[in-house]
Amino acid sequence: MSGFQQARIELGAQLRHLRETAGLSGKDLAERLRWQASKISRIENARQTATEDDVTVWAQAVGASPEVTGELVDQANGLLERQDSWRQRHRSGLAALQEDIRDMEARTTTFRVFEPGVVIGLLQTTEYARSIFTRIKRLYNAPDEIDAAIKVRMQRQEILYDQRKRFRFILPEAVLRYRLAPLDVMRGQLDRLLAVTALPNVEFGVVPFEAPLPSALLNGFWIYDRDHVAVPTRTRDLILRDPEDIAFYERAFDEFCEIAAFRQDARAVIVRVLNDLAEQSSDQLSQLLD
Repeated sequence: MSGFQQARIELGAQLRHLRETAGLSGKDLAERLRWQASKISRIENARQTATEDDVTVWAQAVGASPEVTGELVDQANGLLERQDSWRQRHRSGLAALQEDIRDMEARTTTFRVFEPGVVIGLLQTTEYARSIFTRIKRLYNAPDEIDAAIKVRMQRQEILYDQRKRFRFILPEAVLRYRLAPLDVMRGQLDRLLAVTALPNVEFGVVPFEAPLPSALLNGFWIYDRDHVAVPTRTRDLILRDPEDIAFYERAFDEFCEIAAFRQDARAVIVRVLNDLAEQSSDQLSQLLD
């Protein structure tokens, strides 16, 4: 057994002890934390690495002392620093990753998201998500849980209809054209984006090709309230909490907002792409008939 796994077992055992000492079942604790009960089991049985957020809210829910909480947070951070984040996390399964994200979203009121490579998960259709998860499974050799992961992703989208939450999404026009799914799936995905623009608590922006970019589109990022920023890379999922880091990404997001098209202008860009896809489909059909 690796040292990493042994440390994860020890952390899970300590968290289980705290829960049992507080007289809580796994289901009771999950309800307090607004988690899936399966997440409690995965952490306690060392099938998932607890994050700093996980440990902090767990300790608060069971009434742990600040000293104990600090020690557990240090252990969790040490584990996260040692693991190859994406590789290790994908071993837990695609569905488990989606549940983790849903837990974090439940605690967030305002979302600001910029994504330069793929349609944002909260806005994906089922079939577009299937295409994305199929690629993730191949790239990271993740367990074959595509249907389960899609189910959780679709459940995550229910949060869009919570009027207590606010969402600001920005995508470059290129994302609407990338062929990460068949043409008919892409058309369905764009129709979904048109519907999203009508939600009163969602601000959806598209950066048109002709817009002057304030900086290179290097990576996406999610700003959760003003608490932290998630910056996914190909090998690690960075969680940034330093106020200067958060301020940096807030400025970057504001710059993209300045050049993005919103409301009717955003819809016009989407419709333009839809028309182009329709022409491509027509051309493909003509070639087949020739």
